[in-house]
Amino acid sequence: MRNLVFIRIAYAVDASINRKDQLAMLLNEFNETPEINLAAALRPCIDVERWIQEIIDARPYAAVEEIFKTANDAAAPFTAEEVNSALAHHPRIGERLSGASTEAALSSAEQSTIDPADTMTAAALRSGNVAYEEKFGQVFLIRALGRSPEEILSALHERLENPPHTERLIIAEQLREIALLRLKAVVNA
Repeated sequence: MRNLVFIRIAYAVDASINRKDQLAMLLNEFNETPEINLAAALRPCIDVERWIQEIIDARPYAAVEEIFKTANDAAAPFTAEEVNSALAHHPRIGERLSGASTEAALSSAEQSTIDPADTMTAAALRSGNVAYEEKFGQVFLIRALGRSPEEILSALHERLENPPHTERLIIAEQLREIALLRLKAVVNA
C-alpha cells in the first residue's frame, strides 16, 4: 500500500486559477503549503477562522486521518458566534448560491437531490424556511448530502417543534457534518 496520500486543494486566493481545476498534492505538500493558501482552501468547508487555524497549526500530519481528527475535534463544539458567522454563508435549503465559488459548487452538489423544477417541493421548502426563520431568526440548516427532499422536509417539520436551545445544538452538529464532508472534497484520501 502506498504511503502517499493525494490531496486536492483549490487555491481560492489566486483568482486566475479556475476553481474547477484542483491541484493534486502529496500529504507533505499539505503540510508545507503556505498558510494563506491552505486557509483559502479550507475556508469553503466552513468559514470559521479558529477551525481553520487549528487544522493549520496542527501540521505536520503523518496521515490524512489525523487531518480529519483535528478538524472533528476543532468543530466539537462550534461557539454560538462561530455558528452565526457560518450560517451567513449558507443559502436556504432549496436555494442555490450564485457565482462560481468553491463554496457555491459544494453547496449545489450537496443539494443536488432537490430539483428546482419540482414546484411542490420548492413551495414546501419555501414555506418551511419562512416558518423556521420566523421561529428561530436564522436559516434552516441541514446536511443535505445523502438526504432525499422528503427526508429534508420531514426534518424541517420535526425541528420546527424544537425549543431554541435544542435547535442551536442541532445546527452546530449539522455545521460540523457539513464541514467534515466538505473537507473530504478538499482532502482526497
